[in-house]
Amino acid sequence: MPKLSLVVPVYNVQGYLPECLDSILGQDCTDFEIIAVDDCSPDWSGAILDEYAKRDDRIQVIHLTENVGLGRARNAGLEKATGDYVLFLDSDDTLSDGALSAIRDRIEATGDPEILVFDYARTYWDGRVRPNLRADLLREEGPGTFSLSERPQLLDLLQIVWNKAYRRDFVSRTGLTFPPGYYEDAPWTFCSLISTERIAVLDRVCVYYRQRREGGNILKTVSRKHFDVFDQYQRVFDYLDAHEELTEWRGPLFRKMVDHYLTVLERPGRLPQNARAEFFHRASADYRARLPKGFTRPGGGRGHKYGMLERDAYLTMVNATRVLRFRQKTVKKARRTLNRSKRRAMGVLYRSQLRRPIDENLAVFSAYWSRSVACNPAAIDGALASLAPQIRRVWAIRPDAVDRVPAGVDYVRLGSKEYWTAVARAKYLVNNVNFPDSVVKRPGQVHVQTHHGTPLKSMGLDQQNYPASTNMSFGALLKRCDRWDYSITSNRFSTAVWERVYPASFTALETGYPRNDALVNATADDVREARAELGLAEGTTAFLYMPTHREYQRAFVPRLDLERLAERLGPDVTLLVRGHYFYGNDSSRLAELQSAGRIMDVSDHPVVERLYLASDGLITDYSSAMFDYVNLDRPVVIFADDWETYSAVRGTYFDVLQEPPGAVATTQEELTELLCSGAWNAEPAAKARERFRLRFCDFDDGRAAERVVRRVFLGEKTLPPVVPLQERRHVPTPAEALAVHRAAEPAAG
Repeated sequence: MPKLSLVVPVYNVQGYLPECLDSILGQDCTDFEIIAVDDCSPDWSGAILDEYAKRDDRIQVIHLTENVGLGRARNAGLEKATGDYVLFLDSDDTLSDGALSAIRDRIEATGDPEILVFDYARTYWDGRVRPNLRADLLREEGPGTFSLSERPQLLDLLQIVWNKAYRRDFVSRTGLTFPPGYYEDAPWTFCSLISTERIAVLDRVCVYYRQRREGGNILKTVSRKHFDVFDQYQRVFDYLDAHEELTEWRGPLFRKMVDHYLTVLERPGRLPQNARAEFFHRASADYRARLPKGFTRPGGGRGHKYGMLERDAYLTMVNATRVLRFRQKTVKKARRTLNRSKRRAMGVLYRSQLRRPIDENLAVFSAYWSRSVACNPAAIDGALASLAPQIRRVWAIRPDAVDRVPAGVDYVRLGSKEYWTAVARAKYLVNNVNFPDSVVKRPGQVHVQTHHGTPLKSMGLDQQNYPASTNMSFGALLKRCDRWDYSITSNRFSTAVWERVYPASFTALETGYPRNDALVNATADDVREARAELGLAEGTTAFLYMPTHREYQRAFVPRLDLERLAERLGPDVTLLVRGHYFYGNDSSRLAELQSAGRIMDVSDHPVVERLYLASDGLITDYSSAMFDYVNLDRPVVIFADDWETYSAVRGTYFDVLQEPPGAVATTQEELTELLCSGAWNAEPAAKARERFRLRFCDFDDGRAAERVVRRVFLGEKTLPPVVPLQERRHVPTPAEALAVHRAAEPAAG
């Protein structure tokens, strides 16, 4: 009786079979037998086996009369095995030199375990050898043998049978056999591991797993046969049902099942396109049917995929996958563009300017990738003009945006000689995003990162958990963050997020957002003037609709039927729409509504704060506009019809449906009802808004820009204290502003 029996199923491998057999027969350990199973192979594989068997009596050949597949071919070999231990080797793979001696010696050294797990490596046609990425699980630490409960991480190894030696009496006792199908390794692997009481490991590569250039792996074939995975996990859970003593493994095996289903869904070249939805729904059904009590989803993006299966949210999964593939396709193009930018930026002129002295009285501003004069940088610019007029203020502006620069603002065209001179020599650089990678942070320069919103969606390093939301290099991101001297925040929530997702040595300035000074300090006259600029009639209720960008949509997809909404709301309501949401619509009625001022496109309005002041309420989804707008203590309505998709693709820091700044709608009908019934401005919405304000309006008391200028540009250490939220002045609503105006008219007369 040999020590080792090697079962080698053979099918259509005539080009690789001799190398496989030679790798076994050339071992220095000779205490083995080979049971080679010809699975009715149509090529010369059967004849090759017979020739080898004639030369070496350790080879026993079984010729099957019909093709039964890998699992049943293994069963045929298993029935003939006589060794103490059984190993399985695929006929296009090979053993490493000395593998069988190492396996035998480890078995003896560990007291004949029921299963010995050893290492493997992938080999490629071009000579590359790639190690097993989870080889760390096979370190020979601790007791020689152990149970799976002591090292449950072994379940995370690839679901394969050929990296293990199984004691034959253990196989017989448990009644393990291979089922038919594509994924026959899963039930064998899992059921054997959870059933054994004594496992050992061998930290040595014993098998070379061939990655065939021309294919040959049936798992990489587009076919409905991948639905076989459901049958295999049915077998796994049937086994658990029959063995109550193994119930502790329901949770881990449920996780392995879900991960396997997701792998089949996500790997290209497996499922036919017209079968993906059906596969997803079946996977979702298994998820819900087998979900163990108390199961906790994994964190990050993987956990969101679990959630999509639990909700049977197929379209959400499709959107997320589509965006990820799009990002991958465009990353090369983005890198080429970035490299060209670097070469242009780091020219002779820029390098020469970097050697010149820093101009202590020069500040360069930029906002939204140099598209406009706006946001926090613009508010700081205004305060700087008042408090430190000796400092020259210059804006970096894209060439295609210079016609939108306000009169009197000094600017340089992005990429021009003047631009590179300014960023090379300016003492202060202020931006609400990042300056290009090619901008060098000189000793003595001060970079101020103002940001441009409070984060609801995941930002910075947290986006690593949501790959569909970004194609950025996180290493390059952190290099940009290393240039920051100051990071401005409007609330403690943001402070904590920025410091975690942008781990760099900047100083957090809890000053409030300078752009919100215009809101908190607004008077009744400011409100009336903002409405007059838009032509809003007295008594008109104006809703500002500001949806945010979706990473999972390459092009704009309207989320509201604005024509229908305007019709339902009536002639006394105007929709201010920021985002070109009705361009391209040929409806004559929509054109009529626009002409009548019932719908206004305010997408190009240069100062969004003026739109806030002019409106009676904000309708948004996930935009950071909500955090600024609540400083006015005016109603906010959340219209979130795609929350599941958005939160899965981009990730969020809290559930805006559960912790909103006001009323919530998830369909257009719900939104219409909220607006028509007055619920948008009712007491429950006001209470939600108050909770939101207490959480996110910490520092916005109207003196944020002043604090930034005094701290950064004037070097003052003691700054004006923040006025508590309850003590801040009330900003008049449009109705209150109108009342103030009317009350003043007689006095003026």
